[in-house]
Amino acid sequence: MSELRGRGRPRSVGAYRCDRCAGMVAKIRVRWPDGNICGPCFTAAANTYGTCAHCQSERLLVGRSAHAEAICRDCAGITTNFSCAQCGREAERLRAGHCAQCIVVEDLTAILKPNDPPDLRLHRLIRELATTDRTRSIISWTRLPTARPLLVALGDRTLKLSHEAFDELPPSTAVEHLREMLIHHRILPHRGNPHLVRFESWLDARLTTFEDRPHIQHPLEQFGRWHHLRRLRADPPPANMDYATRTAKQEITEAGKFLLWLDTDHNAQVDELRQEHIDLYWSEGPTTRKHIRNFLQQRGLTGRSRTLVARARVAKTTPLSTTEKRLASIRLVLASENVHAGTRVAALIFLLYGCPVGKLVALRADCIESSVDGMTIRLGTQPAPIPMPVLPLFSDYLENGARTRSMNKNSPWLFPSSTPGSHIHASTLWNRLKIFDIAPLATRNSALFDLTQELDATSLAALLGYDAKTMVLHSQRAGNAMASYPASRSGGHDD
Repeated sequence: MSELRGRGRPRSVGAYRCDRCAGMVAKIRVRWPDGNICGPCFTAAANTYGTCAHCQSERLLVGRSAHAEAICRDCAGITTNFSCAQCGREAERLRAGHCAQCIVVEDLTAILKPNDPPDLRLHRLIRELATTDRTRSIISWTRLPTARPLLVALGDRTLKLSHEAFDELPPSTAVEHLREMLIHHRILPHRGNPHLVRFESWLDARLTTFEDRPHIQHPLEQFGRWHHLRRLRADPPPANMDYATRTAKQEITEAGKFLLWLDTDHNAQVDELRQEHIDLYWSEGPTTRKHIRNFLQQRGLTGRSRTLVARARVAKTTPLSTTEKRLASIRLVLASENVHAGTRVAALIFLLYGCPVGKLVALRADCIESSVDGMTIRLGTQPAPIPMPVLPLFSDYLENGARTRSMNKNSPWLFPSSTPGSHIHASTLWNRLKIFDIAPLATRNSALFDLTQELDATSLAALLGYDAKTMVLHSQRAGNAMASYPASRSGGHDD
């Protein structure tokens, strides 16, 4: 089985062997008592803190004993200087012998000017960013051509620390990233779900494009505000607001295209709609045109009270992977130690439980619980057991990797994004899962197919969070005649 590599720049292959990772590299960074050390291994060691296995002191653990134990610089006999020239803290020395924390404080103080005039909020921002677990990434971020002008504007006080000031800026990823960072660190007030806020702004802009055509704008506004926006603001809100707002945007966009087509090509308005309009529109365009169905139903133009028909799209085939391929994928994930732990955990949840990726990315960290009986994950109304072979990976990720992103410390999400306060995006996760060559729909169907062989549909719906009718359908496809009946668990006698 070929070794899978994780994200990031691939290492250069050279003639020198690193004694830490056993890789062939183009250059040796340093030579320590335990052998030659390459650049990535040096950086990893210079960011590893804990209890020294020899002297039991809490220090930077750059050394390795003869038994591969993590030990401090003194116990390892390493003479490389790891004392910051400014604060004296043990860390990798970067610019002018200073550690990353001191460099972040120095650079951001020069940019944000928290003392001119004094602003405690900017002082707190500098302190929060300087104490992240990946401080070097903050140094890189402050130098980005998209981020630096915004930081300079904050320092010059031309950009006020208010949502109104950020709303006046041209929309961009950098602006929203900085805004969410300020919200996350309680420098700007929380405005609710960021996806909902952005959807509201998007809807206003979308409706503005039809100001000169009120016969299009009015029905589209009713659909956007009274149907979608009311549903998005419901209590409780949708489990995955990102997915919900994207779906709403697509339906509103397609409805606008349909109304424009109806007006331009047929000189008709929505209340003059006939069946031949629907049939013609769907027959001559892409399948995305089917997304007008929800708009037509909301308008009361189809259904029992009308003769117009807007049928739901029915899949012509049901892709299904084999059990052997799914199990091989699970083994590959477990063996791929070089891949980021979060990617591996997400892949296992998908492979084991068939959890939709839209729901998977929105899982909260507290959905996984440990007890004397083992570890469980809550995807539905009942917790589902996590198999014993994958427990070490899940435990390590929860302890060391789940919520330590540089700008998203203490995130409530199981899979945090680099954007403060947000979880990873579904498309981003799918791009990472491609490394395991997982076929999305076929693999999910395979997982549900196999699970219906072990449990009844009602129990599976409670464990996995699926609708009961959906699980009955999967169970029937698997050939279970009593698919809709809970399995009997009476422990009397065998038939």
